[in-house]
Amino acid sequence: MNISPSKIMEQASAFYGSCILFTASDLGVFKVLDDHGTADLVSISKEIDGDLRGTRLLLDGCVAVGLITKDGELYSNTAETAAFLVPGKPGDLSGAIRYNRDVYSAWGKLPELVKSGVPVESPELHLGDDAARTRAFVMSMHGRAMGIGQMLIPMLDLKDCRNLLDIGGGSGAYAILSAQNNQALSCTVMDLPAVSAIAAELVEAAGVADRVKCVAGDYHDAEFPVGNDVVNILGVLHQESPEYILDILKRSYDALVPGGKINILDMMTDETRCSPPFSALFAVNMALTAENGWVFSSKDMEEWLTDAGFVDFECVALPPPMPHWLITARKG
Repeated sequence: MNISPSKIMEQASAFYGSCILFTASDLGVFKVLDDHGTADLVSISKEIDGDLRGTRLLLDGCVAVGLITKDGELYSNTAETAAFLVPGKPGDLSGAIRYNRDVYSAWGKLPELVKSGVPVESPELHLGDDAARTRAFVMSMHGRAMGIGQMLIPMLDLKDCRNLLDIGGGSGAYAILSAQNNQALSCTVMDLPAVSAIAAELVEAAGVADRVKCVAGDYHDAEFPVGNDVVNILGVLHQESPEYILDILKRSYDALVPGGKINILDMMTDETRCSPPFSALFAVNMALTAENGWVFSSKDMEEWLTDAGFVDFECVALPPPMPHWLITARKG
């Protein structure tokens, strides 16, 4: 039998490409190339305030991993980079990937998690304790959610809904998109005070503050407003224990009108906990930064929703490249 160490060696150096991506994005390389179409080393180096040798190494690294192209001495964005990594473009993901950059150092402490079983970084750092880190986290999640939401919101049946409660709604991105797509819909977004304050700014900037209200509250023990046609819990529950998840679902049930709907979006695995691969790895990522961080299975969620009183359980995967699953159910 022929075996090769190629896969092992590729995994051992996979972070090289990630660091090239993060650095080029942070320094504005893709924006410079978008502004000029093509540019040489000297021009790019001046605009990003880089050393010539260091800039050349970064640019050639970008070429090597397929982020930009090189023709002679001129560099250009690829079609994908131009669409998804240039700030201000409709499909911009440069803000979203900053979350991955920010947790990079935590992954270097994975042995500590394995030995201790506790997070290597306090989640409070990006949830209020550190103002700069909190803003960076919320803005990163906003960019990510706006991208995901373009695909997700049309999948939700909101046409007959008037009141929507978004629990752990973060930056308000999903509520913003829901309100923009449903003119008769009013939304309440609940999250921690420091996060809610930033969300209010983003809601105001989006022009939907008259129909999207940001409420400061810890969903672990906050009283949920009642009379909602729909409750959204989108990308939240992977940081909660099974006990808290069930409690949140029961209180969501009470917050809905009869026949009201619940939508849950998250990374999920199958019952083996090992597939899809991204979800299994994301479970490690969450455990590094949250006390109860993990990824549950779709079967887990079906059992919790049933225990909370919900019926008509459905689960679908979002279309690629989104690694999320969407679960819907109805108040019985």
